[in-house]
Amino acid sequence: EVQLVESGGGLVQTGGSLRLSCEASGFTFDDWAIGWYRQAPGKEREGVACISSSDGMTVYGDSGKGRFAISSDKAKTTVYLQMNSLKPEDTAVYYCAANEGPSPPCLDLSGEDYSSWYDYWGQGTQVTVSS
Repeated sequence: EVQLVESGGGLVQTGGSLRLSCEASGFTFDDWAIGWYRQAPGKEREGVACISSSDGMTVYGDSGKGRFAISSDKAKTTVYLQMNSLKPEDTAVYYCAANEGPSPPCLDLSGEDYSSWYDYWGQGTQVTVSS
């Protein structure tokens, strides 16, 4: 059974940084794609970033471009989201989502919602940015 555990959320002031971690376990395939999504109260879920283990490809949604960076430690099956220059509008619950298989790709995060493509989701970690 695939499990995803997020950590690293918390309270930070505007302009601060946080690094989120998504630790995955239980994959039966060697390759996977893991994405970060976020959802703020009263707003739709939006894609932040994704990384694919097969080729290291990264994809960013509009919310993740410029200030956020996704990376992975393939040996640990852990994906990180480094978030810099945080703003109050970044306040949300951040979720990681995964899919596995033969070279699963990262799908576009800026247009149509492809979040249903992911088979596995974590419980989320709260990020709160104070003004």
